[in-house]
Amino acid sequence: MSRALPRSGTFLLACVAGTAIANNYAVQPALTAVAADLGVPLSVIGLAPTAALVGCMTGFALLLPLTDRLAPNRLVAAQLTALAAALALAATAPSAGVLVAAYLFIGATASVAAQAGTIAGRYAPPGRRATGVATVAAGMSAGILLSRLAGGTLADVLGWRRMLLVFAALALLAAITAGALLPRQRPHRDHSYRAALASLPPLLREFSEMRRAVVVGGLWYLAFNLIWVALALALAEPPHSLGPTAIGLYSLAGLLGLIVLPLTGRLTDRHAPATVITASLLAAAAGTALLATGLTTPPTIALGLALFDAGCFAAQAANTSRVIALDPHRSGSLTSVYLVLYFTTGAIGSALAAPLLDTLGWQGTALTGLAALLLAACLGRLPQRGTRAETLRARMPRSRKPVTRTSTARRPRGY
Repeated sequence: MSRALPRSGTFLLACVAGTAIANNYAVQPALTAVAADLGVPLSVIGLAPTAALVGCMTGFALLLPLTDRLAPNRLVAAQLTALAAALALAATAPSAGVLVAAYLFIGATASVAAQAGTIAGRYAPPGRRATGVATVAAGMSAGILLSRLAGGTLADVLGWRRMLLVFAALALLAAITAGALLPRQRPHRDHSYRAALASLPPLLREFSEMRRAVVVGGLWYLAFNLIWVALALALAEPPHSLGPTAIGLYSLAGLLGLIVLPLTGRLTDRHAPATVITASLLAAAAGTALLATGLTTPPTIALGLALFDAGCFAAQAANTSRVIALDPHRSGSLTSVYLVLYFTTGAIGSALAAPLLDTLGWQGTALTGLAALLLAACLGRLPQRGTRAETLRARMPRSRKPVTRTSTARRPRGY
């Protein structure tokens, strides 16, 4: 029996998630300086963030299932150490090719952020799984929101290479702490790692609620990326013509999501996840509707983004908790499938942003995102079907009790 994770352990996992995922974005404000230093076009250096995203999705597919096989303290510490090494390689990169390759490994090892959420859900005390997942999600969201600000500031003060070394030192410190404080129990394993990878695709067939979680989550993440990318493009163009710093400040509106995430976790533990997800998506839809009214009033934009981000963050925390609950013993594999498809759908939203903005304008693009959110809310409220794992768990107690009483009655001795 695994010991429950204390609150300090959940907080550590939240810090690990934020510290790790921030490395996918921290270099973005300094890309111009990186290109000038390495003597290559900005378009070439722009491949580094893309490599980080590809690496992160690869990590979700190949490394996240390891949470079902390895002790958390060893797994998280090893992956954070590898992240520190990849950051050091990027900091000393002599060419753009080496830098892009380093960011492929940075993205893969930064997927430890998702491992942290899975571990928090698996080792949470009874009745607090969603709270643990939401706490780690808040840490991850903080890392994403603040990474560009921290990376840009450190790059201005220290230079981009020393900035990466600072993040490498933070990853190494997190590795040492995780190795000392996280649970040391190895999860039960009844098959090889290769068999675990081969079992990933059939999970969609086995769990009907998994398919629902993928579709509903994919819809709102498509809307999330569509709105944010289109917003940045629209604000940079006339008549707004805002600079990168001014546009980046709007991301601070997402801090409201960090405030509501712990509340989301507690509500999900007390009520049905579908109820929390629907309420969250309706809040995100209200924010999108505000954004669709126009981009001429900064307070309206900020309020719309606050509701939009808070709703999407809260829905994601509740949905991840629902995925983990399908089968906690295979939570790493389930989360792996979910996140790979989730991020793939989000990438489609990013790719659609510019064409839709050119064709439909800002209002039409925002209404497209609103339609995706409302569709997700409707699908999330469809009647729930029991999963195979839940059905088996429900039947086991009823089938075992009569057998035990009959057997002990007939064989009172030595049975």
